[in-house]
Amino acid sequence: MQQFQLPYHLIVEEGVFSRVDQVMKDCIPDIKKRKAILVTDGNLKDIFANVIRDICADLKQCEVYLVSAGTFDSAVELAKHICVENINLVIGLGGGSVLDMAKYAAFVSKTLFLCLPTTLSNDGIASPMAVLGTEGRARKTFGCGIPAAVIVDANVILTAPKHQLLSGIGDTVSKYTALNDWKLAAQKKHGTMEDFAYMMSKMAFNSICYNENKEIYSKDFIKMLTHALVMGGLAMEIAGSSRPSSGSEHLFCHALEECYPDEVSLPHGIAVAVGSYGACVFQNRNIAKITKMLKDYQIPVCPSKLGISKEVFIGAWQKAAGTRADRYTILNETDLSDERLGKLYDQMEEVFGA
Repeated sequence: MQQFQLPYHLIVEEGVFSRVDQVMKDCIPDIKKRKAILVTDGNLKDIFANVIRDICADLKQCEVYLVSAGTFDSAVELAKHICVENINLVIGLGGGSVLDMAKYAAFVSKTLFLCLPTTLSNDGIASPMAVLGTEGRARKTFGCGIPAAVIVDANVILTAPKHQLLSGIGDTVSKYTALNDWKLAAQKKHGTMEDFAYMMSKMAFNSICYNENKEIYSKDFIKMLTHALVMGGLAMEIAGSSRPSSGSEHLFCHALEECYPDEVSLPHGIAVAVGSYGACVFQNRNIAKITKMLKDYQIPVCPSKLGISKEVFIGAWQKAAGTRADRYTILNETDLSDERLGKLYDQMEEVFGA
């Protein structure tokens, strides 16, 4: 049976970043005495100067560490710094790149990690995965530990750009096809399923799919999206892999990133949302459900409006399975001819192009 850990806390409150020491003192009684490092980037340091000042004032021994690139080498360098300086608390304040770097460095240095996201763009805020750049190739996913706590300040998230929140919703939408790919792989004897992890990921999807509140800039929605993304991340921790949240739609995203980086640059959640529509067609699932979700939340998935040409769209789908050759999905047994994919592109243009 897969061994897993869960965070001590999941907190979503207004103004909570100014009370990190207070909300964590029940599980880290000596938090004020710990030597800490707050990892962020230069832009966020300026935007959230007051937040950073408050955290550093409360924790007394807190160094601010600025990152410039979310790369594997940078994460290892940060881990080295944590070890050499005898730091025993890592706080990540930022978006996906900053948090992945801090999370991986904390894992390598075996240090407690607190996740303070400034946006809700993907389920990486609680997952046991870190996506980092590597020299001479596209970004790579590395296994790591999950945060000791996920602390979300609703006031901060409400200042995030709309496309980042839409990306978080898109990442949740993608679980619809990811779960079906996981079930298909298990049926074809390509791995096994973890029922509890499957249920967690499905709950994350359902919470957004059947939610009546489509006002994404509301505190209630921020809390709901946080819970959905955390459930998706913890489902991966329970399963011991990314299968509860990553299927053929993610392979399409990987192909765009790895094979067409000069032609297309999209937020992760938007790219997998585009892929979810195609994967749903390939799986012969309820396309109306995905279509309604994408339209209700106004997630941009019209290929041409995202800068995805028909040639790139076709090529990405045909190269998708090769990006993770060990992952069995519907792509292993469906028609990926130029003709079929060209029709799918035209279909998406017609459905979402208005």
